[in-house]
Amino acid sequence: MRKRSLKKQPAKTQGPTDESVDGAGIGALAAQLASYLPPDQVERVRGAYAVGAHAHASQRRKSGEPYITHPVAVAMILAGLRLDAETIIAAILHDTLEDTGMTRVQLEASFGPVVTELVDGVTKLDRVDFASRLEADAESFRKMLLAMARDLRVILIKLADRLHNMRTLSAMLPDARRRIARETLEIYAPIAARLGMNAVKAELQDLGFRSLYPDRYKVIASRIKRTLGNRRESMAKIERALAERLAADGIPVRIVSRIKSPYSIWSKMKGEHKTFDQLMDVYGFRLVTDTVAHCYQALGSAHSLFKPVEGRFKDFIAIPKANGYQSLHTVLFGPFGAPIEIQIRTEEMDTVAERGVAAHWSYKQDASPSNSAQARARAWVAGLADSQAETPSSLEFIENVKVDLFPDEVYLFTPAGDIQSLPKSATALDFAFAVHTDVGMHAVAARIDGKLASLRAQPVSGQTVEVITAPSAAPNPQWLDFAVTGKARAAIRHYLKHLQHEDAIDFGHRMLESALDAGGSSLDAIAPEVLDRYLADNNLRRLEDLLSDIALGNRMPDQVAEKLIATGGSVIGTAQHRPEKIRISGAERGILSFGNCCHPVPGDDIVGYLSPGKGIVVHRVECPNVFELSKQPERRVAIGWDSEVQGDYRVELRVEVVNRPGVLATVSAAIAEANSNIDDVKYIERGIEAATLIFAIEVKHRKHIADVIRRIRNTKVVNGVYRYPL
Repeated sequence: MRKRSLKKQPAKTQGPTDESVDGAGIGALAAQLASYLPPDQVERVRGAYAVGAHAHASQRRKSGEPYITHPVAVAMILAGLRLDAETIIAAILHDTLEDTGMTRVQLEASFGPVVTELVDGVTKLDRVDFASRLEADAESFRKMLLAMARDLRVILIKLADRLHNMRTLSAMLPDARRRIARETLEIYAPIAARLGMNAVKAELQDLGFRSLYPDRYKVIASRIKRTLGNRRESMAKIERALAERLAADGIPVRIVSRIKSPYSIWSKMKGEHKTFDQLMDVYGFRLVTDTVAHCYQALGSAHSLFKPVEGRFKDFIAIPKANGYQSLHTVLFGPFGAPIEIQIRTEEMDTVAERGVAAHWSYKQDASPSNSAQARARAWVAGLADSQAETPSSLEFIENVKVDLFPDEVYLFTPAGDIQSLPKSATALDFAFAVHTDVGMHAVAARIDGKLASLRAQPVSGQTVEVITAPSAAPNPQWLDFAVTGKARAAIRHYLKHLQHEDAIDFGHRMLESALDAGGSSLDAIAPEVLDRYLADNNLRRLEDLLSDIALGNRMPDQVAEKLIATGGSVIGTAQHRPEKIRISGAERGILSFGNCCHPVPGDDIVGYLSPGKGIVVHRVECPNVFELSKQPERRVAIGWDSEVQGDYRVELRVEVVNRPGVLATVSAAIAEANSNIDDVKYIERGIEAATLIFAIEVKHRKHIADVIRRIRNTKVVNGVYRYPL
């Protein structure tokens, strides 16, 4: 594939009606900063503005406005979160390394190493050549997350950058709008949620929804406005009743009515299969008080005023969400036939709920490490850093991150009482890896609330999970079928790839030796300098990399052997002969796969064909596809079964049966009696008198198939049974 540079064009989105480069923009920013920063730091920000305005002087946004309006707007968003001067300076300069001639050396000389690292953290890798935009975006995202692991302020700048770009997206072409909006909904809004920044998350979601589905957005927004207009009087009565009861009980409170956004309505309509009227037929209020004690007292007051709905109370104060969110949630039977959703929290909790990791940034060192959004966020990004180290592919890494960004969570307890927060569909295996990677690597089963369960089991919130381990246990490929979290999947893949690499080296060695033997030589006969020259010419660091490449089908063993012999390898004998078959035991599953077209099993006559990146694909000699594959003789590998083989092998049987009740159970019982498991069964023909089924079963070898077929025939309900395909 021809690589192309993905250098970003500076004029990337439309500008808003922000103040332009004449200085009014920095004036408004300076005024905002003066409310919480000392004068000397505000002057540093002014200096950064002068440098940024000069660097971007010749650049314009898609709307035609001076480009500097964008970084100033990003800085304004961060100033609204009351972030420190270094973050504000980095925001103003965040595009200089990427879009201007300014260098890291110049930036560090003027503003120091911290600002330089923050700017570099949000700088994309567009100056590097990538095969596709998708690959470039994934690698840039990975780079940003690694920088975020060093300093959380990197992601705060990036979120503010994305928020302003989403606010000003209308100048982009439709395809670009949809791509950016989808990325915002899939990546950046969930990251904001994971960091507890609900205000940023909600705006990113609504802006993304409006750009991706403009018609749906207009319809839902219009209906929300109309519904709220009709219910204004009812909401005022409920709010008044709550205020009077809380005042009578001596609880200071600020009451805020909660209005669902178009995106939240749309996502719940889609995810919960509810109608618009069902979702809007709810009154929502937030009660904000001064202390935790008053939160629980306010809950009692609300329950005494309106009856609570059973099973709808959640205490996120005692057990905070993974992003540090704390609040009491309850649902009440309302006076107008519609439920009332109540959230109760302190002012401090409300600030953290809206701003997340950005709340009280100046005082982050004083926050309680066991309960702060910042401490939880740092633990999360540290986990991401560990995960990426075991995930070579950036595209695979970003998929793992997406899984961990799912908003729904379950809260599980260890036997010691510690809490683990996991995605809703997480299994006992995910829990094991969440406790510790070593626990996951050696897990064999679990006890959920004291009852024995498999690693596939999905615990629910509040359950206690104990992981049973064994020193000899190790991950297997089937774990990837039910592992959910990025941490678990990355660790399992890393282990399996390590095994695959070891298998590939061994198998590649056998393949190269076989090819050299056919040419009258051997690997030991190749002079070390000849081998070293070949490795250097092919950008290979060591012999093991060459052998692995051969086994994985990326290099043809015959061609490698021919080249090594031609460039000075010793020839032991002049007679060339057919290479002996390479024997396989079935344990080489990391580099061997078995053709779904013919399902070979031990005992079959087989042949292998090299497939780039996959290794050897094994086919039965009589497979219909072998004729087509034989047109590429250089990819053919002479293989045969070892005297001892391992594992179970999938095979399909075509069973023609009498169509009467109970026949499926009869055939299934016969298969079970032959000690074979059924993977799948399906009808392919069904008439009044007869039917044809395909059974996918697991067998040990060819004799095992014969035993299964004999037992099926003995049931007297079949007209014929054959291996499929024939």
